[in-house]
Amino acid sequence: MKSLADFEKTLQENEPRPELPDLLRALWWDAKEEWDKAHDIAQNIHTAEGSWIHAYLHRKEGDQFNAGYWYRRAGREPFEGTLDNEWEEMAGTFLKQQN
Repeated sequence: MKSLADFEKTLQENEPRPELPDLLRALWWDAKEEWDKAHDIAQNIHTAEGSWIHAYLHRKEGDQFNAGYWYRRAGREPFEGTLDNEWEEMAGTFLKQQN
């Protein structure tokens, strides 16, 4: 999968594609309003990128304290834009990493 548009098209499907790495799989489930599934995946990705998704998910949940902890673990400042903007930035970043 090469572009954000390609990734977003897969959201019309019932399940994430098996070739998706966990980072993108977590974002896929989040976009499908499956917070728990996204969180289960994110909390098992022990990298800065996994911490970034974890931070975003807690921000979305409204738990700013927990989000702050995960942003620090990710080595990032808390995101200032909308949740949609952050989701797109993460998805774009992770798609570039896989190509």
